[in-house]
Amino acid sequence: MKPQELRDMSREQILQELEALERKVFDLRTQAETEELHVPSELRKARRNIARMRTILRQRELAQAPAAALEAGKEKPSE
Repeated sequence: MKPQELRDMSREQILQELEALERKVFDLRTQAETEELHVPSELRKARRNIARMRTILRQRELAQAPAAALEAGKEKPSE
């Protein structure tokens, strides 16, 4: 999944995709242990997509933090 596609998604959609991918990684690791994994690159691709999703979620979190800090600063009465 491309980063731009992830940026266009809502937080809830990303979290749903993240949960599904984490389950997929678990299944792929299980297949790798039992030597049933036919395409080893699938595991790497899924892990990288998870990292992309977490990065975008963190970027959104950090982008909101300064705005929240400014709002909190404005609400306090000045002395």
